[in-house]
Amino acid sequence: MSSEELAQRVHIGLSGWGDHDKLYDEGAKAGDRLGMYARHFPVVEMDNSFYAIPSPEQMGKWCDQTPEGFGFIVKAFQGMTGHDRGKGKSYYPNTKAMFDAFKQSVEVLREKGKLRAVLFQYPPWFQCERKHVEILKRTREWMGDAPLALEFRHQSWFEPGMREKTLAFMQDEGWIHSIVDEPQAGAGSVPTVLEPTREDAVMIRLHGRNMNGWNSGGQENWREVRYLYRYNDEELREWRDHVLKLLKHVRQCWMIFNNNSGGDASDNAKQLLQLLGMDSGPEPLRQLDWFELPGISQEIE
Repeated sequence: MSSEELAQRVHIGLSGWGDHDKLYDEGAKAGDRLGMYARHFPVVEMDNSFYAIPSPEQMGKWCDQTPEGFGFIVKAFQGMTGHDRGKGKSYYPNTKAMFDAFKQSVEVLREKGKLRAVLFQYPPWFQCERKHVEILKRTREWMGDAPLALEFRHQSWFEPGMREKTLAFMQDEGWIHSIVDEPQAGAGSVPTVLEPTREDAVMIRLHGRNMNGWNSGGQENWREVRYLYRYNDEELREWRDHVLKLLKHVRQCWMIFNNNSGGDASDNAKQLLQLLGMDSGPEPLRQLDWFELPGISQEIE
């Protein structure tokens, strides 16, 4: 497969665009970072939507900051996945109103051709139970025909005897499978299941393999601890091979590096691009680089 075809079918990016200092020009303002991010990667996971539903106007501004062909994977608001244990409902008349507000927000991206998927990542206490299956069906219904990706955080969905049923359910309901790479650290983690559930797209989220830090939810700095991991060359080569195999069964593959804590996500993403023979993007502009720009050195002289 040529590098040009791979670039069309494999989109690699990061979770969020505000915390990857290695990508930004020196002195870059917060409002400039999304545009600078888009010079390096064709897709991003919007994680701020997990904490608050962005206004349609804000979504429009983010669209305008990115080039044609750029895509957003929007993480569902925490009130829609149960992460906030019902607190988010207080901002809306009812649960349906909350979903409607979110749909109105992401519709802006969809109209501009920049919505890749809405990611519904459910918490570790969202086990494989009938009531939760019904929640998934209701979510699918309320979100209409929007492209939805589904990620679990409880291993009961992929236990022996349930794995094939879970995949069949996702296929029947039209969910894009969000395949994960994460530590196998008990019930609150799921295995890497390399099975797409739709022919058009599959998603991969790489959370790192920090076994000791994965179950650190009670700590104040749990997020920094959980996602502190740097993939080595052998691990990235393994994922390169996985991607090439998945492409035999699916048209597009979106990969999101979420190992952000130590600034490793952007480096690992660019390493994987190189392993796939794809363009790994430009280097950010540093202050001394200005002297190398055409005409600058002559003006100084």
